[in-house]
Amino acid sequence: MKKTSFDNLAYVEKQTEKILQRINNFNDKLYLEFGGKMFDDMHAARVLPGYDPNNKIKILQKLKDISEIIVCVNAGDITRNKMRADHGITYASETLSLIDQLRAAGLTVSGIVITLYEKQPAADGFRKKLTRRGEKVYLHYRTEGYPVDVDTIVSEKGYGKNEFVPTERSLVIVTAPGPGSGKLATCLSQMYHEYKRGKTAGYAKFETFPVWNLPLKHPINIAYEAATADLLDVNMIDHFHLAAYGEMAVNYNRDLETFPVVNNILNRILGKELYRSPTDMGVNMIASGIADDEGCSEAAKQEVIRRYYKTQVDYKRGTATQEAIDQIQLLMNQLGVNKMMRKCVPVALEYAAKKGCPSFSIELPDGEIVSGKQATLMTAESSCILNAVKHLAGIDETVKLLPPQVIEPILYFNENICQHSSAMMTLDQTLVALTVSTAYSEISKRAWEMLPLLKNCKAHASYIVQPQNEASLRKLGIDYTSEPVFITDKLFNV
Repeated sequence: MKKTSFDNLAYVEKQTEKILQRINNFNDKLYLEFGGKMFDDMHAARVLPGYDPNNKIKILQKLKDISEIIVCVNAGDITRNKMRADHGITYASETLSLIDQLRAAGLTVSGIVITLYEKQPAADGFRKKLTRRGEKVYLHYRTEGYPVDVDTIVSEKGYGKNEFVPTERSLVIVTAPGPGSGKLATCLSQMYHEYKRGKTAGYAKFETFPVWNLPLKHPINIAYEAATADLLDVNMIDHFHLAAYGEMAVNYNRDLETFPVVNNILNRILGKELYRSPTDMGVNMIASGIADDEGCSEAAKQEVIRRYYKTQVDYKRGTATQEAIDQIQLLMNQLGVNKMMRKCVPVALEYAAKKGCPSFSIELPDGEIVSGKQATLMTAESSCILNAVKHLAGIDETVKLLPPQVIEPILYFNENICQHSSAMMTLDQTLVALTVSTAYSEISKRAWEMLPLLKNCKAHASYIVQPQNEASLRKLGIDYTSEPVFITDKLFNV
């Protein structure tokens, strides 16, 4: 059984209390910028063992009677068809999915804001699609004068050009499917329009990482740096906070750089000083849930190793830079860890060398590491997963889980109908085959019932996992890494 190092109940209670306190600081309402993932925050779950990936939603459900939500999406991301690497879908699609999930959780979505709008045809099409479904969509433009000309920014030529999103409740959550979506600008624009209507609204920020009240070089904060290496973010001591209060607090470079600008705008809108540091803006109470610092520290070290592998693969695929790899390598050096300290890595590499073919290894909940190799019938991921569920079900490794009458039609389909160069079953096809096999065999059914136990298990491939198998590993919830080596010389679909 995996060790739990995080107290969800304590965290949700403290975080909810902190948000309520901040709402009470303002007469009319609080605009709360929500950073990070609303659902399935797997980074937090990996560095805080036991953390519920949906804690943010649980907090919002406690506040649902006094809150509503604005969802932002960058018009440029819509135009570029920008992809979410973790979900394998575009930001536009993720926006729609996010709205559906929020409503399914019983939360109120008041409107969708398309930010940085410049009459992009793709953004117009996205807006049309939503409005014809009855959704309220608003347009926000590039802010004239930003960041230096505050007189223009806080005027009808600046925030005044943006469409106002009417809201009624005391807490307005402003969120988005990813970074760079214009959440902060939306909050500030809304505050300006509220002021023009004679109302006083405040601003605060809910960002889980970095953790302001942990040491700068704590592994959890270093893991955040690794997670944002593509942005070249760096954690720093909040010198504004230190000067104002004589207290050490951790923030990251972009917040420190933009604080004077943001604070100046806030002060101009409200007519008074609201905050003395970027840390003051935050309502982050994540440290209150850490029950086992040692366990979280070790998990954070593992996350840095994971990010190193991921960034190396992204570099091979052309979506990451050498600077990002070098930054994570420096972070690993600070923590005293190396890439072989992920237990499944040396096993996968040794197995691949022994078998002379691509291999995949997974560390199971009981600590056993099971491997699989690429074969004529199936990929290495497929054979490994079958070996893993056999082990968990106590089934002898020589037992065949998939009867010929299930396998043969799939192989025929791959080779003769789809005309693939290889008839090998993908992981998705293997999982379907195992599911169908439960109708033929009680042994197969026992193995199939073990699949949920693979969630959050660490795994490693001796090659770059191909996209169709990546999707299946994500569905299983397997925390996998890969060597930065292509499995084939073919340029398509790698």
